[in-house]
Amino acid sequence: MLSDFFSVTNIAFDVLGYQISWLELSGTIFNLAAVILAARRNILTWPIGIIGVILFGFLFYQINLYADMAEQVYYFITGVIGWYLWAARTNSKDDHNKVTITTMPLSHNLMWVGAILVSGIALGLVIANIHLWLPAQFPTPADFPILDSITTTTAFAAQYLMMRRKLESWYLWIILDVIAVGLYWHKHVPFVAILYAIFLINAFYGWWDWKNHQNTPEPTAHKQKIPAKVRN
Repeated sequence: MLSDFFSVTNIAFDVLGYQISWLELSGTIFNLAAVILAARRNILTWPIGIIGVILFGFLFYQINLYADMAEQVYYFITGVIGWYLWAARTNSKDDHNKVTITTMPLSHNLMWVGAILVSGIALGLVIANIHLWLPAQFPTPADFPILDSITTTTAFAAQYLMMRRKLESWYLWIILDVIAVGLYWHKHVPFVAILYAIFLINAFYGWWDWKNHQNTPEPTAHKQKIPAKVRN
């Protein structure tokens, strides 16, 4: 049955004593494909990623990572928007599935860092108490609510900046992936932890590829002065 597929108790195979569910396996495959395509600036990253975030949403709910579950809802929405934006801005002079890249000034980068930390702590306080407010929907307390929430807001920012084709999105993905590897390994979902280790390697590649394809600002055009006509 379809409901069995979305359960973490529906095991695909066993690796060194760890049982990998079909849900974790399929979500890992789709999300891995999506980030590889993103690093290569390929627009197919969005539809494939949408499938992956749906699968991971079901996974994170069942292992009590509620902030990560909420993150997948955001990924779904921005996946649809990102797909539209990239389709609208595809560079016809390059590969027909690829887009051009831009960067932000330092002041904007600092603003994003501050927003990530403040919103992450605020979200963490909510997540830490959500089992008290909605016990029927969230029967057990969230694990690592502050850390999990900061990684969530980091992912929100990175995804938005990726939608806008900003090089800085990869700096955020690198930070997020480092934290996620340890978090998911501790939560006993090593397949997802390994996935994020691959994401980390891919994030460095994505940064390198996007940096080499970012737009070079064109010099300001100056009107040439036309010399006055010399009288005879």
